[in-house]
Amino acid sequence: MGGRTFLKLLEIHTPAQLFSESNAALSALGLKSDIIQAIKNPDWSIVDTDLEWLGQNNNYVLTLEDSRYPDQLKEISDPPPLLFVRGNPDLLSHPQIAIVGSRNPSTLGIETATAFALTLSQYGFVITSGLALGIDAASHQGALKAKGYTIAVAGTGLDRVYPARHLELATEIVKTGAMVSEFPPGTLAKANHFPRRNRIISGLCQGLLVVEAAKQSGSLITARMALEQNREVFAIPGSIHNPLARGCNALIREGAKLVETTEDILEEFHQYFQQDEKISSETLQTTLDLEQQTLLNRVMFSPTAIDKLVEESGNSVEVISSMLLILELQGYIEANAGSTYTRLR
Repeated sequence: MGGRTFLKLLEIHTPAQLFSESNAALSALGLKSDIIQAIKNPDWSIVDTDLEWLGQNNNYVLTLEDSRYPDQLKEISDPPPLLFVRGNPDLLSHPQIAIVGSRNPSTLGIETATAFALTLSQYGFVITSGLALGIDAASHQGALKAKGYTIAVAGTGLDRVYPARHLELATEIVKTGAMVSEFPPGTLAKANHFPRRNRIISGLCQGLLVVEAAKQSGSLITARMALEQNREVFAIPGSIHNPLARGCNALIREGAKLVETTEDILEEFHQYFQQDEKISSETLQTTLDLEQQTLLNRVMFSPTAIDKLVEESGNSVEVISSMLLILELQGYIEANAGSTYTRLR
């Protein structure tokens, strides 16, 4: 059953009502006989596998009715009816920049993706990508290097990692960020899964950046999905002689914003941060020591509880409170009611 059929059924039935319908009633809804049989006689061994996975620490499943299901993703034409999550499901609702590109990038492409992810993380954006080889991996690593947050959207079940060589990277992502999939545990990698994954990458983000992409690239599909979903699309230009720049150059011709620095992206998203003047990652690093910068990266642009900061940092309430006061005096954060803080820049 595809996502659109699933959502159409949920408009007129609760799941409980659907499972209690007769074969004739299900057939009248346009369902095929094999789907009707699956509804009337579920494979309970697969259900048990899902429940066993959900029983493990840090594993979640979000339905469309779950308050943690991201509103941004609900806006697309075919949002996943279920999201399986490893890690922190609350991150899915934070402002995100997706970074995608070639699986076989140049050295410069890797450095560019890493640098953009690092700086955007320092501004408080969650970096979202697809855990693929090349630009995807560099983007996740840039966010982790900044001690920021990153989300990996998978084309398999979350009981496995694809590609397998990214097992260590996936483990690091889950410690502070999240892995997400619409596919249940046990789902293997299949070619048709990745376009479906890509619509989630673009659906979760406020803006999507393409770093390097050949003319026939899956990243261009993701970018066009983002345009259809009314997301901002950015592309880094390159030489007309570089095959890996042709996809980005084509996107720019079609209306994507040409990007040379992170400021080109940030100026499109004033609603997500406030600042009197633009600041660079170098400015942040010179005005704050490493411990202060690390704490600042943990404060979101939405209210963040001091208890959460204490838990994530491992420091005492007194130490965190003292550091937060310094950050507040320097204009990086503001205090809210209920012992919460909001990042300003």
